[in-house]
Amino acid sequence: MEILIISGLSGGGKSKAASFLEDMGFYIVDNMPAGMILKFAEFCAASSGRYNRVVLVYDVRTADSFDEFLSVLETLRAREYNCRLLFLEADVKAIINRYKETRRLHPLQEREGSLQAAVDREIELMAPVRAQADIIINSSTYSTARLRSKLLSCFGDRPVGEEMTVSLVSFGFKHGLPLEADLVFDVRFLPNPFYIDALRNKTGLDAEVRDYVFGFKVAEDFMARLRELMAFVLPLYREEGKTVLVVAVGCTGGHHRSVAVSHALAAAISALGYRVTEDHRDLTR
Repeated sequence: MEILIISGLSGGGKSKAASFLEDMGFYIVDNMPAGMILKFAEFCAASSGRYNRVVLVYDVRTADSFDEFLSVLETLRAREYNCRLLFLEADVKAIINRYKETRRLHPLQEREGSLQAAVDREIELMAPVRAQADIIINSSTYSTARLRSKLLSCFGDRPVGEEMTVSLVSFGFKHGLPLEADLVFDVRFLPNPFYIDALRNKTGLDAEVRDYVFGFKVAEDFMARLRELMAFVLPLYREEGKTVLVVAVGCTGGHHRSVAVSHALAAAISALGYRVTEDHRDLTR
């Protein structure tokens, strides 16, 4: 059983991290008292795999002293659990700016008198917990996508390259652009099989149409450059935290050139190790 405890500073990104981890298959429990953690761990271990990946969020809202929590953490690590502690923090300036933007009250602000004093006091209180962390993330400069990507790399259980799906969509410009597209390629410059009587009623999924389209050097050159572009940008989109990248390829009607190119591109992207789907939107229009 995997137990991941998220702790850290208020405004450090714990809530976002918990949401992303929930999407990754973890069962989330927020703000559980330290005295209940061991019993809960035993319950999860006896659940026949139902609660096999658990996230417990524990922070300054729960207690002024973390002695009990640190004792519980030591016990969990000594047992046959895969127990790790993730500590999320940010620079004081970043935390203050986040609280100003959200207009929320820091958990210690009423007691300490000011936001600055509350943040400083929390850093002091959380120092013993931070010292026990397996992973520390300073989210001061992290975008939401970058934080998600970092968590995927640390706690994702899928093979590298499979956390992002590339969705290939062929379409006809006369029917409008796919609104969900992240990247759009216009292949209307390629020779058009529509003007070949024997190919007019076929599609880019037919070998005869593909042979015609890629029988021209311009098509082969274009595909070579497209493969190079995909090899360059896909790892960058994945690093940013993209889960689905929609690549749209368009021609006039969405029957011939766009279908042939997107089908060939799907094979090339799959060879790079990414999960790929194909949708030929206007094929039956």
